[in-house]
This record gives sequence, C-alpha cells and structure tokens, in this order.
Amino acid sequence: MYLKIGEFARIGQVSVQTLRYYDDLGLIKPVKVDVLSGYRYYALDQLPQLNQVLALKDLGFSLDQVAHLVQQNPSPAELRRMLELKRSEVSDQIQVELDRLERLNGRLRMMEQADTALNYEVVIKQIPAALVASVRNLIPSYWDEGPLWNQLVAPMQQLGIEPCAPCLSIYHAAEPAIDVEVCAPVTAPDRDRLRGSPLILRELPSMESAACTIHHGAFTGLANAFASLLKWVDANHYQVAGPDREVFLRLPGGNPYGDDPTAITELQIPVVRQPSAVST
Repeated sequence: MYLKIGEFARIGQVSVQTLRYYDDLGLIKPVKVDVLSGYRYYALDQLPQLNQVLALKDLGFSLDQVAHLVQQNPSPAELRRMLELKRSEVSDQIQVELDRLERLNGRLRMMEQADTALNYEVVIKQIPAALVASVRNLIPSYWDEGPLWNQLVAPMQQLGIEPCAPCLSIYHAAEPAIDVEVCAPVTAPDRDRLRGSPLILRELPSMESAACTIHHGAFTGLANAFASLLKWVDANHYQVAGPDREVFLRLPGGNPYGDDPTAITELQIPVVRQPSAVST
C-alpha cells in the first residue's frame, strides 16, 4: 500500500517540505514517483527509517552525520564511538552555557549592589607563553617600580634590542613586601645577544584562563581597576590561581602618574573555577 507524501508526512508528524528535503539528501527516498504527475509515494514500512532519522537528529547529529549513519549502516562499535563523541560534545556545550549563566548571575549580583566594578568589563582569555627579559626584586611601594625598569631597559638599549610586544609587570607578592618582576617580551634570536647581561631570560608560562579588563588613564587608577577585577572574580565564583599582571598596551605620555586618558593598561589575573561552581 502506497501513501501520498502528505499522508506519510501526517503519520510521521513531519512536514511535506521536510520529506522533500530528506529525499534530496538521500535520507528517505520515495518508493515510487509518478512519471506523469511527479507525485511521491511512500510505504508504511519506511516509518522506522523516518523515526531513525528523527531520533538521530534529536540527539544532535547533523543531517550529513545522519545520512552517514543511515546509508552506511555502521557497526555497533562505530555507532557507539559516534554516540560517545556526541555525548562529550553536548556535555561541553552544556558547561559553556552553565559558565555563561554563572557570569550572568554574577553580573546581576553586582548590579543589585550598585557596584562600581561594573565600570570595568571583564572577559576570560587564554594567554600564550612568552619569552621575556626581566628584572625582579622587592620594592617598598608600587611607586618604586621605576628603578627596576631602568635596570631592564638600559642593557637592552645598549644591545639595540626592542621589545617585540608590550612590556608588563608581574606581581608575585603584594604588600607589605611587594615582589615585582618587570618584563620585556623578546624574540628567540635576542636570547643569545642577551646572554651574559644582568637580565633574567625566561619563558613566561601560559595562562589557560585569565580574567582580564582594560584600564584607561594614569597608573594612579590601577588600584581601583584591580579591586574591581577581584570583585568580578569573586562574584563569578573563580579563584585566583597565580600572580597578576599589568600589560602596558599604551604608556602615559610624560609623567606616568599624571592624568593621561589615552594610556591603556590590561590587567590579567589567572583564575580557576571554585570547586563548588564546577558542574559535573
């Protein structure tokens, strides 16, 4: 018994357009096509095939993947492998959305508190490893960082070496004894030229997950920016996972402590999810 395409669509609870599309893709071909009218006819025996397509599509497989599964009739082992891969993919997607939901909740909590931290937009980034020349020492206050930069810049200038990326400061420990490392990214060929200099040459490790924000203006405002960034980290259920960094994308003109709205500094804090915030 043949069914017209409309009848088959009604029984299978799909649209006629869907059946025509599946026909074009080779997923479900009509058992008969009238040569004069072009009408497509289907058989009731094709309902299991239609259900298979709909079930696989409901599991999240693309139509190309469904076509492979339907037409190639994979072995149980291959089908299991594809199902496991799809499960892993869906799980990753769910975690991405859960993370987004937590960021939304954190934003709402901060709005309810009328928090000034909302003045700084925060994003999570992956920071790659970098080769740097650096000088590290303890300083009594954040305003005493200047001599370290002189110790870093002078040997590089003598050798005619320019940083290959924005310079940065790394704060290994905070007050009362501030352990700071000032860094200038360099290229691999500069490594040999800098050997024997008083500078440290090392590769900064990558940061798989860093909370980052941008501060516009003089360095005197960085304390507020860091405070806002730390509030965001706490409100979004992250934990600080290492020393924070200041990346000087555009230095202030003239006096570094003056009010220069064109200066741009990126603040980076490595973070990990708090255990209670990680979904399983």
